[in-house]
Amino acid sequence: MGFFIPPPKVYKPAAEVDLGPDSDEHYISPNVKAPRVAGFLVKMLAWVLETPVLGWIVLGVLKRDNLVYKLVSDAEIPEPPLFTATHTWQAAIQEQSVRVTESRLSPAERVQEAVACVPAAAQAQLEPAAGFRRWTVRDFHRAYRSGQATPTMVARRFLAAVEECSGPDLNMGFFISCDPADVLRQAEDSTRRYQQGAPLSAMDGVLVAVKDELDCLPYPTSGGTRWLGSARRCAADAACVAQLRACGAVMAGKANMHELGAGTSGINPHHGATRNPYNVGRVSGGSSGGSAAAVCAGLCPVALGADGGGSVRMPAALCGVVGFKPTAGRLSNSGLLPLNWTVGMPGILAATVEDTLIAYAAIADQSKPSPLQQPELNLPMLTRTRSMPSIRLAKYAKWFDDSSEDIRSLCGKALQMLRTHYGWESVDVTVPEIEEMRLAHYVTMGSECTASLAAKYLDSMDRSEVGWDVRIALSAYGSFSSRDYLSAQRLRCRQMYFHEKIFETADAIVTPMTGVTAYALQDDALSTGELDYINGAALVRYSIAGNFLGLPAITVPVGYDRGGLPVGLQFIGRPWSEATLLHLAYAMQEACGKKVLRKPKVHYDLLTKE
Repeated sequence: MGFFIPPPKVYKPAAEVDLGPDSDEHYISPNVKAPRVAGFLVKMLAWVLETPVLGWIVLGVLKRDNLVYKLVSDAEIPEPPLFTATHTWQAAIQEQSVRVTESRLSPAERVQEAVACVPAAAQAQLEPAAGFRRWTVRDFHRAYRSGQATPTMVARRFLAAVEECSGPDLNMGFFISCDPADVLRQAEDSTRRYQQGAPLSAMDGVLVAVKDELDCLPYPTSGGTRWLGSARRCAADAACVAQLRACGAVMAGKANMHELGAGTSGINPHHGATRNPYNVGRVSGGSSGGSAAAVCAGLCPVALGADGGGSVRMPAALCGVVGFKPTAGRLSNSGLLPLNWTVGMPGILAATVEDTLIAYAAIADQSKPSPLQQPELNLPMLTRTRSMPSIRLAKYAKWFDDSSEDIRSLCGKALQMLRTHYGWESVDVTVPEIEEMRLAHYVTMGSECTASLAAKYLDSMDRSEVGWDVRIALSAYGSFSSRDYLSAQRLRCRQMYFHEKIFETADAIVTPMTGVTAYALQDDALSTGELDYINGAALVRYSIAGNFLGLPAITVPVGYDRGGLPVGLQFIGRPWSEATLLHLAYAMQEACGKKVLRKPKVHYDLLTKE
């Protein structure tokens, strides 16, 4: 640990940076040296950082060692700041094999449009599959229409499963709150609609978990804390929740999350750590870990999350499900806790790409006035994915390969499958300043979180109400200055330019979703949280562009590591190219076939269980 701050980086103008495969731009792997910190050491570090003068000194050392000063705060950056990651409708491209929806359509009508885009189900009845498969939205809808099951029957099985997996034997930590009476009331209403032959949509009676970052009556929204729910009144459903209700979906409760979204592990000292259904001794990922794990365990085919730094896509990959974050502005942020104004938005976790499309159609409402003019809503005709024209996938080899051996191998093989099955090609590029972008995003996210919560909540509350790991995060967030924030926005401007240039020659950027698979959950972290900067940096390695630049991104399972833990592949798209990304994810899902369908160790069959 050196004494002097290293000289700041001097950036050349963005237009002069070589983005080709032979670029001499230096790739910096995350500069993380700190050991894992948990238990008593987390408490001690939190106390130090909250101590006047001493805390300021320690934070300065940490920011220096992690290159925040060198690469962000003190750097010489020629570009002006860019304060929002939204994109104009002119940025949209002409997408292929899509169905254009009319803005006047209701959520239920959009669901019907989406169902028409999905290939016919291989099985007309709920017969045992050859091996494990996940029940989908259409499976539930078909069972309800045929009378093989009812929403009330499924809701009762769901409530029994939640009680079992929340008990001391499993202690999975999927939900913060679940009101059985409310779940049954919704399910009984849906059952009556089916009995009358008038379901609202294919999602009628389908269970949906909602991350505790989105308003969903009758529950308070606590953001994973034990104090915010009483300090902030929840008066109405979030827009995304209201649209799903209009389709008849049954809101299953508030899914667990990393407190305030300020971590990647899914360990919550107030509501329990969310455990990975594939291995209960492993993390689920964060911050939407409860949503991802609930889908993985079969408790619902769809869940809502929120993604401010990969918080939907990371846990989706670790839990072996699909995670989807559309273009910034495509989904309404109404009713979402304002933890990160310019990087966060709702997202979808689902069992399959088809279910992702159906849920996306339900919540992508174009009928409400918006400050941002959007292009029309395109729904991918997955029935035509195989006939899609040539797709070009940009790959930055140094970045792509900066992952564990198993992930690197599986993702490389998955990319080869796309070439073999579809003839789609990958093109080598350089995505400059990856680590610089990660640090700039961290400064942005932390600054916005502090500004959002400070005046109304943090300044007047007892810090003992906050988990120890989040107290450390909030101390770091509060240390960022206006200079730090402005420098971060200048780097945002550069990255927007780089990505726009790459998308002139490629339809999407392809990467692994995470640098490591789900790591071990340690007992000493359960009550305090933990600071595992090495694993944390590896988990966010590929997720930042989607949030910092407001780009759409999706992750899809492509296999398992040698320990049986899921691996996800990510596609990052041009602005407003959600339909293209869903086509790519569906193609990947079909190419991988049954290799990605291993049954989790904790899994519930809510449809055929006697």
